[in-house]
Amino acid sequence: MKVLVADDDAQLARALAITLGARGYELVVARDGRAALDAVITERPDIVMLDLGMPRLDGIGVLQAIRAWSTVPVLVLSGRTDAADKIEALDAGADDYVTKPFQMDELLARLRALGRRVTPVAEASPTVRIGDLTVDLVAKQVTTPSGPPVRLTPTEWRLLEVFLANPGTLLTREMLLTQVWGPAHGSDSGYLRLFMAQLRRKLEPDPSNPRFFTTEAGMGYRFTGA
Repeated sequence: MKVLVADDDAQLARALAITLGARGYELVVARDGRAALDAVITERPDIVMLDLGMPRLDGIGVLQAIRAWSTVPVLVLSGRTDAADKIEALDAGADDYVTKPFQMDELLARLRALGRRVTPVAEASPTVRIGDLTVDLVAKQVTTPSGPPVRLTPTEWRLLEVFLANPGTLLTREMLLTQVWGPAHGSDSGYLRLFMAQLRRKLEPDPSNPRFFTTEAGMGYRFTGA
C-alpha cells in the first residue's frame, strides 16, 4: 500500500519512512503543499497523511484540491489542537485527524482502518471540462477540439486549480492571493488582476465578457463551472 506523507518536518518524515517501510508500506514524501498535490496526481497513493501548516499551499488548500476529483483517504497529522481546526479539516474532506505528538501504535491503527476503505477500483481520470476545453490535471494540459494545447504558466495552473477545487464558490481576493502566492501576498491585488486577465484570455471564449471566471464586484471571483 502506497502512503503519501505530506509534511515539511524532515525528521518526522524520516521517522515515518523507517516505521512504515518496516511494515511493508511504500512511502512517498512531499515537503510542501504544491509538491503534495502533484504527488497525489502523479503517484496515486492509497492513503495521504497530510500536515496542515505547509509552505506554498497549506493543508486545507491541498485537501480542497484533492477532493475536486479524488476520494483517496486523507489522514491529517497536525500540531493544531483547536476544535475549529479539526472541524475545518474534516469539512474540507479529511477522513481522520491526529494531533502531534502522537503514539506510533495509534497512528498505525488509524492507517490500517483507512486502508480497509481502499478499494482496487481505479479513480476516474481527473479531467474537467470548461466549455469546449478539456483540463487534464495529471498531464497539466488544456486541450481544444482542434488546434494546439493551451499553454499555462505554473502560476496560472495554481490559480486554475484553486478555482476547479471550489466550483460555484465565491473566492475573495485575499483567499486567492494566499492560496496561490502565499500569506505574504494577501493584499497584492495587482498580481491577481494580471493573472486573472491572462487566465481569461486563454480559457474564455470572449475574455471581455467572461462566462466561466466571473467577477463579484468588490469581493472576488467565482468559477461558474463548465
